[in-house]
Amino acid sequence: MYLRRMGTVLGAAALTVLTVPANAHAASVVCGGGASTGRVAVNGCISAERKWIEVVSYRDVTAYVKLRNVGTRALNVAYEAYLRTNGGEWKKLSNSRTTVGAGQTVGPVEAGNKTAPCNAGKIEIRVRAQVSGAAWSGWSSAATKQCQT
Repeated sequence: MYLRRMGTVLGAAALTVLTVPANAHAASVVCGGGASTGRVAVNGCISAERKWIEVVSYRDVTAYVKLRNVGTRALNVAYEAYLRTNGGEWKKLSNSRTTVGAGQTVGPVEAGNKTAPCNAGKIEIRVRAQVSGAAWSGWSSAATKQCQT
């Protein structure tokens, strides 16, 4: 019984590690609520890795998008990411496209990044996606106040 529980815990930990992109050096990637467009579910995710430039502490903030196709055929999906600090204006980080196979999940895929001082307070990201021929999804957001997420 104990070994079974231990196996379940280790299996869940392994799956969690596998969901983090290989190029993410941050402690973790945190995903926000979902939105959808056509047959694709969209999640916005964020990470923040602390670094030092001379004596000043900064964080590399990275926005990610996670896309899940619940349909029966592959779809081309466009996505874009925005960032804002302390409730200021939204600034576009990037946009890109990818193909999501039938029943597949893609991501989290890096959708843009920015370096900000650690004293910048709350940093938010938002992402949205569009399946070819469909309307843009609603916004899916994630946020951090920490220098290490």
